[in-house]
Amino acid sequence: MNLPDFYFADLPPEAVLTPTMITAACDTLKRNREKYLLPRPTADIIKVLCEVAGEWLQPESRFRKLALERGPAETGFSRPILEKGLDSCFRQFTPENFHTLLTQELGDAERLDGFTAGALARGPEFLVHIAAGNLPNPALMSLTLGLLTRSAQFMKCASGGSFLPRLFAHSIYHADPKLGACLEIAEWRGGQRELEDVLYAHADCLTATGSDATLAAIRAHLPPKVRFLGYGQRVSFGFIAREALREENVAETVAHAAEDVIAWDQNGCLSPHVLYVEERGAVESDKFAQLLAVELAKREASEPRGKIPVEAAAAIASRRAIYEAIAAHRADAKIWASADSTAWTVVFEHDVTFRFSPLNRFIYVKPVPEVAAVMPGVDEINGKVSTVGIAASPDKMRELALRFARWGATRICPLGRMQKPPVTWRHDGRPALGDLITWTDLEL
Repeated sequence: MNLPDFYFADLPPEAVLTPTMITAACDTLKRNREKYLLPRPTADIIKVLCEVAGEWLQPESRFRKLALERGPAETGFSRPILEKGLDSCFRQFTPENFHTLLTQELGDAERLDGFTAGALARGPEFLVHIAAGNLPNPALMSLTLGLLTRSAQFMKCASGGSFLPRLFAHSIYHADPKLGACLEIAEWRGGQRELEDVLYAHADCLTATGSDATLAAIRAHLPPKVRFLGYGQRVSFGFIAREALREENVAETVAHAAEDVIAWDQNGCLSPHVLYVEERGAVESDKFAQLLAVELAKREASEPRGKIPVEAAAAIASRRAIYEAIAAHRADAKIWASADSTAWTVVFEHDVTFRFSPLNRFIYVKPVPEVAAVMPGVDEINGKVSTVGIAASPDKMRELALRFARWGATRICPLGRMQKPPVTWRHDGRPALGDLITWTDLEL
């Protein structure tokens, strides 16, 4: 399947973008929005989005086939990991989920269509996205939310990171050319001021995902009129209560923990760096770490990690060497690792301090006497935590969730679902649609 040249990202590598081309694209997108997107009922847009997602979930879909055939080389993720990650995203695209999102964010699902109870919700005329290159799903959701708010959208992807966003845009164009004509997908290396200044000048609202330094650099060059929504570096961790370590349920707990570690190869703000394990369970914490290592070895056979850069592999090898030396001299420290590769690593240590993992399936397991002992260890990342994944009984789950929420966590979910946020997820504790919306009140 060859994609037609609808978007800048479809152009051959030798093509050079110019400020004039960016300006023309922005003007065209605004005109197309006025004609094709602004008059569309919300229910009609949702219908198209659900049809697109339904096609992506079909094995015979040409877009799915292309994503899974070329995706490993383009993205660095193995085919099984891509398949699971994309399926998890598109299964969320249902009329019920979108209706719940709109009601949650706007109070009424029809407030983008017209005045309802004296209020109208309006999205930006022109929405610019600066997408990170590590994971595809956030970019796909950004485009989806922008369509719901009836915004013309220009997504600038990181160099080499446009493959899946442009496939998604093409699938929208295929289902509804008028909606697809309200999108533009491009990629170039950051810091090309002549292109970015022109793009920023057209924006009403700009979303950006990346490091804190990247966000600061973008913000510094934005015109004052542009609303800026930045999503910076965040980290996540898990907590496993002792009742999740009974003989009859420990296998399920281990499987859920492994699912969170291997999802998108542990890349992204929702992936755990550390699993805190409550002691005095029927299965001891070091035994849990050993079982997790066995499970990660099995998953590597069926859902292998993708290729990683040499420097990432070197970082893992260096960190392993440190813990191998520690484990050789201390009985309370252990390490399990894949042989002849850096495919997976489990480090067990009693130090409660949160450790930043080198990722790519490198996980810390740390025993704690009770949940109160976790808080001092994670204090240094307070305000930077995206998700806490918990394995516990339903009653204990609510108790722990309240504790972590009051501490500062913005998302709490069952272990095994850390990389599967719902459509209604409030990213970093902020409204998914609400940040994009401007309200108009009608007084009669």
